[in-house]
Amino acid sequence: MITISEQAQTHFAKLLEKQPAGTNIRVFVVNPGTAQAECGVSYCPADAVEDTDIRLHFTGFDAVVDDESKPFLVDAEIDFVTDQMGSQLTLKAPNAKVRKVNDNAPLMERVQYVIDSEINPQLANHGGRVSVMELTDSGVAILQFGGGCNGCSQVDLTLKEGIEKELLNRFVGELTGVKDITEHQRGEHSYY
Repeated sequence: MITISEQAQTHFAKLLEKQPAGTNIRVFVVNPGTAQAECGVSYCPADAVEDTDIRLHFTGFDAVVDDESKPFLVDAEIDFVTDQMGSQLTLKAPNAKVRKVNDNAPLMERVQYVIDSEINPQLANHGGRVSVMELTDSGVAILQFGGGCNGCSQVDLTLKEGIEKELLNRFVGELTGVKDITEHQRGEHSYY
């Protein structure tokens, strides 16, 4: 579930040496599954571990994860990096904002997951977003754009050269195309 590099494990072990016996670390997500999701790491005293918590064993300590955060920390990575600017702990949790779906989930869920986790964050830079509205029997994903994408003059390029290429590469043999059902002439929040 969570990968902690050797450098980060050494860093945590040194920090925990100065804490009361039995203290571990807690890895958590605040507001999981939302755009406001934030990941964190804190000390976890022995008396703060709940029965429903998951304990992941590492060299010299355990990482404790609450049950609610667990699905949002799948594929999370913690590293301790040192460069010319100093040292810093990094926590990457690609599924914190969107719960990862299983590889055998229905195609619609898997397509929406890719859109939510990879495409929409890029569109959000321009105030836009996209959702899967339907999957046709012939394998065409019908999408609807919103926000800054509505009425944008670049939406066709975004759809064909960006979204469609990405989705067709990801879902070879399952998707055959991507179409837009958005009424772009009525864009009030368009980005130009």
